[in-house]
Amino acid sequence: MTTSTKEPQISTPLLHQVELEKVMVELGNLKKQSERLDLINKLHARMAGELSLSGMIEAYSVWLMPLVSHELIGYNNNIRKKRHLFCSGHGPQRRKAIEFAEELIEEKVPFKGSYSIKNGRYAYKWIFESADDAGIFLILKEGHELAHEEIDLVNYSLEVLADCLRRGLEYEDLFERASNDPLTGLANRRVFEERIHGMMDSARRYKNPLSMISMDLDRFKNINDNLGHQKGDEVLKAVASVLKGAVRSTDLLVRMGGDEFLLVLDNTDLKNGRILAERLCIAVDELDVWADDTTKLGISIGMSELKAQESLRQWLERTDDILYHAKAEGRSRVAVE
Repeated sequence: MTTSTKEPQISTPLLHQVELEKVMVELGNLKKQSERLDLINKLHARMAGELSLSGMIEAYSVWLMPLVSHELIGYNNNIRKKRHLFCSGHGPQRRKAIEFAEELIEEKVPFKGSYSIKNGRYAYKWIFESADDAGIFLILKEGHELAHEEIDLVNYSLEVLADCLRRGLEYEDLFERASNDPLTGLANRRVFEERIHGMMDSARRYKNPLSMISMDLDRFKNINDNLGHQKGDEVLKAVASVLKGAVRSTDLLVRMGGDEFLLVLDNTDLKNGRILAERLCIAVDELDVWADDTTKLGISIGMSELKAQESLRQWLERTDDILYHAKAEGRSRVAVE
């Protein structure tokens, strides 16, 4: 007598229930994918109009804020020496968040996952190009860690941001080449023309003083004639370095051409501007550059403060006249009006 075992049969209603649950799970996954795709499309749309790195970081932060609450987003690129931090806070909270971000950027050993520090903040770090640490992305949160779903969303969206940042780096490279003097690295005449009217309008609106320093190297032609143009280029770079090291980031320092430089001092009157101008004269003299035994490099400076109804052309011409007086009175000196 033989016996046979039969597998229990699943009833038709139960089979339908299992199949329905599978379908519902698949529909749920498709819905999540569709929602995520919609979010990414909105991110693409927001980023499409941004060209600068700082604009991209800000746009990404605005897109991410309703989805992942955060305090600061930053981008750092050690190879390109680019750093942009965007913080949504204000006052002491803002200063603390930026201080924390800068501490993390300076960390020699990259951390993985969450990293907590004072005041209960958590930071998360993503490296775009791990081979050379070309890009580091930071999110700072206060009070809680990121949920798993939030980390997934950031991971997914960072692919979009990384591509945009690479585009931004290319744009900034092109812009810098177009805006900077190739020899000295200072801003060129184009930048002066783009910024000066805004500085003048702002000074008048807020009733702040705005001063202009026009500079011309003394005996530079002798340097070129006696020592050669290569030495002349080295001298121009050295002078530019001295000037750049003495001014603030809010000031506008420009190589106008040849051995002529222009400096616009934001919120600075003639009294305080003259102190800086005298310092610049001394700094160039201390470069100790001689064309021959009796001919030493110097710098003549003319300085003026913007008048109430003065046009840019009038201001430039008046400052140039003051510079002419400095040269006529013996060179290597400051003339102020």
